[in-house]
Amino acid sequence: MEPSSCAGSELEPAQMVCRAQVCENSEVRVRLAGNVFTVDKTLLEDNCEYFRALYQSGMKECQQEEICLQVVCARGFLLALQVIHGERPILDSDEIVEAVECAAFLQVKLLVKHLVNIINSDNCLLIYHSAATYGLWDLFKSAALFISDMYQDLKEDVQCLPKELTDYIESLIPSTYATIGAHSPTIKLLQDFMRTVCYLDEDKNDWKVLTHLPLNTSTTMAGVTVLDNKIFIVGGVYDISNKVVDSGFCYDVASDKWTTFSSPQQLRYNCTLVGHEGSLYVLGGEYERSTMSSVENYNVSTDTWSFVAHLPRPASAVACTKTMGRIFICLWKPKDTTEIYEYVVDRDEWSLVTTLIRHQSYGHCMVAHRDNLYVMRNGPCDDFLRCMMDCYNLTSGQWTAMPGQYENSKGALFTAVVRGDSVFTVNRRATVEYAIEDNKWRIKKEMTGFPRIGSMWTFLLRLPKKTKEPLGMDDLTNGQVFTASSHVLPSSSVECYY
Repeated sequence: MEPSSCAGSELEPAQMVCRAQVCENSEVRVRLAGNVFTVDKTLLEDNCEYFRALYQSGMKECQQEEICLQVVCARGFLLALQVIHGERPILDSDEIVEAVECAAFLQVKLLVKHLVNIINSDNCLLIYHSAATYGLWDLFKSAALFISDMYQDLKEDVQCLPKELTDYIESLIPSTYATIGAHSPTIKLLQDFMRTVCYLDEDKNDWKVLTHLPLNTSTTMAGVTVLDNKIFIVGGVYDISNKVVDSGFCYDVASDKWTTFSSPQQLRYNCTLVGHEGSLYVLGGEYERSTMSSVENYNVSTDTWSFVAHLPRPASAVACTKTMGRIFICLWKPKDTTEIYEYVVDRDEWSLVTTLIRHQSYGHCMVAHRDNLYVMRNGPCDDFLRCMMDCYNLTSGQWTAMPGQYENSKGALFTAVVRGDSVFTVNRRATVEYAIEDNKWRIKKEMTGFPRIGSMWTFLLRLPKKTKEPLGMDDLTNGQVFTASSHVLPSSSVECYY
């Protein structure tokens, strides 16, 4: 999060003029309670539904050089202009309420998006109540889901809300910690009953089966991610020659069904998959033993792939995380250098954010909490049993070395997932929930480990309110019958598994 150039500016009682970079004949003055903003008409029309409707109405205001707004405060409008110009202002409590009011009355989608991106445990209740007051449904639901995930920590404060708002939060399904191991395709006669997607029942401290992988699916060296509460799997290999599975697989949690979708234009394995705003991005990877820099975007609604900006250099198994609506990756640059890049979606480009130099150590995993990026790296001399951690704050632009060493037995910290103000890690021995604090991660709770070996992908899902059985041989089918498979893997035609 970048501090705004206008953040913290006080509005004077006299007129204040905020001038965008515009052509003279396209300017309009917007007056709010003694303050005047000179803005580009096109900018307002493109980003505010209120002004779009106004300028398309044919009313006399369309020709006026000055428009008076009676229902929006000046500071809220200033915040909207900052966000429209690509800034990410830090908001205090009063500014949040004024921004919500402005977003509601002027219908500024970018401002709503910014408010969604900055939801955290300090402001979620205020944003939730304000969104309910002004009728911003997307913001209201996003805040409610965040509160639901942190309900136990916020329970006392939630009870101070009006009953209908409390009841809505309690009706929601919180996120559940889930995982998939690395598995190769199988055939029905030799079905591998360990090929499952599992989730952690925290109340019973037990891992349970959510679904079985389709017979043709490979999670070995695949890209795995969650988007809109659906699991997506791309790539993966199925024999010793690293032949790539040429179908993508999607599991819809709500319907409990698997479907296939088209593969990237460039087949790849050992790639990274990330979901963002209705799209998947598959980053780098390998094909025929060659490491690639190409990146492809998958539009879920149209089932189409297209190439976007390449990675700064070829890379496989790229560490990636998202925070506040932004995508970040780690790339290595020997010797001893880890670089963090941001993928700027609107400009389709990779931007270098910062560089970390640590002797004989590289970032292998990265997770984000608020405006902090946590980079987990091996210890000295590639000691993967001792995980070192560094924190980069996006607002201040400063690195902080986290104190101590975090035990990384079997790669636990290299599969970390953040939920609210907690981070979850897992290995065969234990699942550990850490509380994220200013300068350290404090162990909050230890639970049962995941009884599998090998690589794992971990993520959060919102599961339907139905009972699943414990992970074990008595629930291997999970009520599903899979389509029979031959030794020849299918093409990317659409299929359903019930």
